[in-house]
Amino acid sequence: MKPPLSGSIVALVTPFEAGGETIDRAAWQRLVEWHVEAGTSGIVVAGTTGESATLAADERDWLLESALQTAAGRCTILAGTGAASTSVAVARCRRAAALGADALLVVAPYYNRPPQRGLAAHYSAIADRADAPIVLYNVPSRTAVDIEPETALALAAHENILAIKEAVADMERVARYTNAGLSVLSGDDPTALDAMRNGATGVISVAANIAPVALSRMCKSAAEGDFDAAAEIDAQLKPLYRLLGAESNPIPAKWLLSVSGRIGSDLRLPLVELAESYRASGRRLLESLEVE
Repeated sequence: MKPPLSGSIVALVTPFEAGGETIDRAAWQRLVEWHVEAGTSGIVVAGTTGESATLAADERDWLLESALQTAAGRCTILAGTGAASTSVAVARCRRAAALGADALLVVAPYYNRPPQRGLAAHYSAIADRADAPIVLYNVPSRTAVDIEPETALALAAHENILAIKEAVADMERVARYTNAGLSVLSGDDPTALDAMRNGATGVISVAANIAPVALSRMCKSAAEGDFDAAAEIDAQLKPLYRLLGAESNPIPAKWLLSVSGRIGSDLRLPLVELAESYRASGRRLLESLEVE
């Protein structure tokens, strides 16, 4: 039986400097250490929230190697390795596995919109050749293609496919997966607790960038069956979820982190800083949150 990933897994932002030209390496290492100490159970390196679309290959390598070195086995390190091209995704997966990634988060191939049989062939080719476990990543709002349940469940039979990160807020779908033995990680902070009520083992979270201790505690409470305690934490985090959805991810998350002094404000074009109209409410939110 495949061991499930679980708990609060942060989709970690990539801090930049020099107007987005280079990675802020010291800030990255501080973020990784902060999450380990906060009880975050896993870190996604170079995922969507990490502005993966604008990262060069050598930057991906450095981020992964640095996260592995800094975490030093204290939490799970997942590498974002998806691509629109199957051959590119295979190469990224093999490289990340060679560097030591614990698991590989592979987003559905975006832009070219393959049919379901194309998705099945894509993921099968990757799983056949990757040297680390694969987590399917379904986020149709970004990729313009949905990994439908029949496809996901068929792929789950592959010995190298560990779980699915499901960003579609469909609890019937989540329950169907978990009842069939497919491990699910929520990919949607506002409905993550509902997903855990339906058997999901945790969340790959944007909100954990800002409130890692709270997300870790919420997931721990849910795992222990204490959904009342988990719901109390979730209710406190709802204003954060709303602000994080105000503009394209990771614009709000990086702005909140910059105001908190953990990173600079730099993003890479075509992403830009948070609109002025959201900033006052963002500051009030930070004052009200008990961020540790």
